Amino acid sequence: MEYGDVVRKRRMVRNYDPDRPVPAEVVRRLLGYAVHAPSAGFSQGWGFLVLEEPDDRQAFWAATTPAGMAESGWSQGMRRAPLIVVPHSNRDVYLERYAEPDKGWTDRRESRWPVPYWHVDAGFASLLMLLGAVDEGLGACFFGIPPESIPGYRKAFDVPDAYTPIGAITIGYGAADRRSPSLRRGRREMAQVTHRGRWGVGYENRHA
Repeated sequence: MEYGDVVRKRRMVRNYDPDRPVPAEVVRRLLGYAVHAPSAGFSQGWGFLVLEEPDDRQAFWAATTPAGMAESGWSQGMRRAPLIVVPHSNRDVYLERYAEPDKGWTDRRESRWPVPYWHVDAGFASLLMLLGAVDEGLGACFFGIPPESIPGYRKAFDVPDAYTPIGAITIGYGAADRRSPSLRRGRREMAQVTHRGRWGVGYENRHA
């Protein structure tokens, strides 16, 4: 599929065909895309928990679904996904990397970082998986894990404290689903969000 088509077709899919597992070779390709994401200092401080077995997926939903949400339409559709990938970031890998001789921040202070690149880079990796899913003819959805559920999630899957789940991704062959009501907001036009030379000068007005 052409890259432009992949980008235009990408959307969050919230319902899946539970009888069509994602082939192992496709799972490997998606994870291969993830590890080709950019990372500050080539730190690669990410980790990916892959949940394919029914018992593992059930344990994930049991640990992360807020009370009263299990019977919602959203939850029912998402639980049909045959694959869940949970991307994690590791701040300490970055702090250690930038204390190495070629970087020289020997004090390892987090305040040196303008934004938490460990989360940014794990997000880059997640997007590559989302785009890869489209290219493979799959549906996928990135969603957050409630903060109050993270301790239970860590315990269920022995996730070390150094790794922070930045969200989770359901992946599978899409089934009919209800498009997000948020889409009624419409996509903001490029002219509304781009600026040329200085803030407030529209990119499309460059010749004005």
